[in-house]
Amino acid sequence: MPIKYRQRKSFGPLKFNFTQSGLSSWGIKIGPWSWNSRTKKNSVDLPGPLSWRQR
Repeated sequence: MPIKYRQRKSFGPLKFNFTQSGLSSWGIKIGPWSWNSRTKKNSVDLPGPLSWRQR
């Protein structure tokens, strides 16, 4: 079983995801809204355990 390297760094609303090959994706989160560069999708946190994600 190979060991995989993953790390997440946060700088304010920006989130960067790293793997052994370098930067894998980045995202932005402002309030309940967020966006991811890899999937190019929006999501919104709703009250309670609910959330909405663009298909």
